[in-house]
Amino acid sequence: MVKIEKNDVLLVVDVQNDFVPGGALAVKEGDLVVPVINALQEEFKQVIATQDFHPSDHGSFAANHPGKNPGEFIELAGLTQILWPVHCVQGTSGADFHSDLNQGQWLGIFQKGKNKEVDSYSGFFDNARRGDTGLGDYLKSLSVERVFVCGLALDYCVKFTAMDAMELGFDTFVIADATRAVNLSPEDGAKALKEMEQKGIKILTSKDI
Repeated sequence: MVKIEKNDVLLVVDVQNDFVPGGALAVKEGDLVVPVINALQEEFKQVIATQDFHPSDHGSFAANHPGKNPGEFIELAGLTQILWPVHCVQGTSGADFHSDLNQGQWLGIFQKGKNKEVDSYSGFFDNARRGDTGLGDYLKSLSVERVFVCGLALDYCVKFTAMDAMELGFDTFVIADATRAVNLSPEDGAKALKEMEQKGIKILTSKDI
């Protein structure tokens, strides 16, 4: 069991309408994380969320590249970029948080993916590490030492958020039953968990808290 301390933070990643069943980039069973996360929030004094928040002309959208389809690859910001369906566009209901997700105790929301020139999986930095959301500095201002990551999706935004938290010096945990994977390939979620463990990130479930 892990005892939650007052300086620990629960980081809720991108639990938005476009990432749950019925959304533009739906994660299978993505909606099932909501009650788990709501229960987890009751254990934490500090909860922060991230929000994917793209302009409609974002470079990661296949629709903005004539002749290209979701799942194909291009170069964007000097990086290999997978193309996605249009999702989480600023001002649309798809970018809104799931209606059943309790937001009452959130200290803040850190938006990402606003620069059309580069994608942004992590809640801390864009994929090229040129843009900083300010989340790392904010956590340090709260004297946070341990970060518990949950949300969507395991093999992209949760993984990269957790890896950056670890790299920034936070003791980092991922709550496995409070996340789901996109699984473009069936094993992507399992591979993400293994990769994070190899980096020193601790994998646990909500029952361990």
